[in-house]
Amino acid sequence: MFNSLIFDADGVLVDSMPCHADAWVRTFSEVGIDITRQDIYDIEGSNHVGVIRLIFKKAGRKADPELIEKLRVRKRELFFRNKKISSFEGMYDLLNCLKRHFHLAVVSGSDRPIVDSMMKEFYPNIFEVTISGADVTNGKPHPEPYLKAIEILGVEKENCLVIENAPLGVDSAKNAGLYCVAVPTYVDAEKLKRADQIFQDHSQLLQYLSDLEPLK
Repeated sequence: MFNSLIFDADGVLVDSMPCHADAWVRTFSEVGIDITRQDIYDIEGSNHVGVIRLIFKKAGRKADPELIEKLRVRKRELFFRNKKISSFEGMYDLLNCLKRHFHLAVVSGSDRPIVDSMMKEFYPNIFEVTISGADVTNGKPHPEPYLKAIEILGVEKENCLVIENAPLGVDSAKNAGLYCVAVPTYVDAEKLKRADQIFQDHSQLLQYLSDLEPLK
């Protein structure tokens, strides 16, 4: 039984990954690296620094700290300029009920301004703790993001449930020793096989969450 629910943001709470991916595609094209949306979906969950390093490594290049910061700022700028995102239907109403019985937290790989903007717009006054990709030294798949959320919540690992949609996010949760369920929003379910349970879509996920009994 659980007393804490920890959610990834992009692809779990908010249908935002196409917008993120398009911003990354444009950002990398400006420095001569051609990628696709799927390249970003496959490494979803990594923080912005991690995405830049992974894409540069794949291209056989290295990015110094100054360039990394420049690309972070540019990607964020493009995301906000073309922001076309929405919350998943039914999620806000459900979480508004669940918060009476569970601790609720968000652990995202996105930068702080993006996470705060999405939570303010779609999930005001829902979450006790929000961890952004900029709040940790090691992003997903490292366990640090989820361990940090647990530490701030002041709860035990065995009482936490993680809800993810990305391979790196599932790996992060499992590397932290947490029970993790997943919904394959932008990737094949096969890539989420480390999850303890996989749902076909958000309707199944919402039903599962609504049936949860809180730890007494």
